[in-house]
Amino acid sequence: MKYIFTLLFALALISCSDEADVKDDIQTSQEVTTPVFNTKAIGSKVMMQAFYWDVPAGGTWWNTVKGKVPAWKNAGIDAIWLPPATKAQNGPFSMGYDPFDYFDFGSYNQMGSTETRFGSLSEIQSLISTAHSNGVSVIADIVINHNSGGASQANPFTGGNTWTNFQPASGLFNRSYYDFHPNDVHSGDSGSFGGYPDLCHDKQYVQDWLYNNSNSIAKYYKNVMGFDGWRFDYVKGFEPWVVKNFKNAAGGFAVGEYWDGNAATLEWWANQAEASAFDFACYYRMRDAFMGNDLTQLNGDMLLKRNSYKAVTFVANHDTDEIYNNKLLAYAYIMTHEGYPCVFYRDYEEWLDKNKMNNLIWIHNNKASGNTTYLYADNDEYVARRNGSPGLVVYINNSNSWQERWVDTNWANTVIKDYTGNSGWEPTTQSDTWVKIQAPPHGYTIWSVK
Repeated sequence: MKYIFTLLFALALISCSDEADVKDDIQTSQEVTTPVFNTKAIGSKVMMQAFYWDVPAGGTWWNTVKGKVPAWKNAGIDAIWLPPATKAQNGPFSMGYDPFDYFDFGSYNQMGSTETRFGSLSEIQSLISTAHSNGVSVIADIVINHNSGGASQANPFTGGNTWTNFQPASGLFNRSYYDFHPNDVHSGDSGSFGGYPDLCHDKQYVQDWLYNNSNSIAKYYKNVMGFDGWRFDYVKGFEPWVVKNFKNAAGGFAVGEYWDGNAATLEWWANQAEASAFDFACYYRMRDAFMGNDLTQLNGDMLLKRNSYKAVTFVANHDTDEIYNNKLLAYAYIMTHEGYPCVFYRDYEEWLDKNKMNNLIWIHNNKASGNTTYLYADNDEYVARRNGSPGLVVYINNSNSWQERWVDTNWANTVIKDYTGNSGWEPTTQSDTWVKIQAPPHGYTIWSVK
């Protein structure tokens, strides 16, 4: 979660062939017919993080995202991850990570506004409907570690007053000091955040409102609002069984933000929660590789290498954006390797070449299948092979000049091409499957059967 800077009232690439036109060689999603996606099968293509920190306030964001959904669908996006969608303490200015009323999607006048920062109830309903009509799933950001905005009340467990009296206008999930730490069950759980009142997940009342009740948060979001999956914020703050129970109660895709660079720890959490996890181990290895000019780091331990079905890979998000050199090379890595890639809104819409991003998404959705064989890595060069049918070979070059390398493929006596258009070569693999390929300076090529 981003550190929330709001006042807490509670706490006062060039072709080598003259005959080849690079633009003609680039394969984009617009060149293929994309079927309507099954909105239940999140994870087969690419996720879009459909926000960034401090998106424009004023209730316009849901409409902004709605307008982009058809183009994202055509690009090969199968799910969009929205920011926390309900009313938070900072009302019209909040990014939603200081939650107050889990059932106010912009219809109650409280916390200084009726709409949320992002818009009204009808606008988010229209956004979700538009996404579904385009075959795109919608992932809700769920913040259940902490709350904010409660009134002061005498608290017998602290001997003083705490801001734990929550009486939301929706009339749903009222809370008191019994529902936070410390209480009559225990003084704390796995972790608290920023001094906010810390929800106690061992309380039956809290469990009922989070996922057990017929009108619980989980079931209301899924059955009434139409969300298809969950992104759980700050899961270090509570036990992994909470995510498992929440997901099992309502169904849908689930991914947790367990912010840790240790791949074994991420694997442990994902197994315990029976959910996916953002692959911070991959993120930090890529940071060290591309910012530190050492592509051998890409041989390091990552969740995607331990359990690719549980790994959601990313290059940047609303909390962290440390790979600012060679960022497109990092996207070439996650789009050609195992895991479920997530694209950051500003990278796609503002900061990087959208045609190249669309090309990488197309390659991921059409060529990147099968397990991975790691072929070569040094400071400047990295080569790997996906062994599906037809599969691919990715060649990343972080040096200042064109590089060439002989590589072992899965194709014998076969013409191959670079599907990025960065090379105009169309070599034929030898009978022993070896072939020479190339990559441009600070660039990449991705090869498959022509």
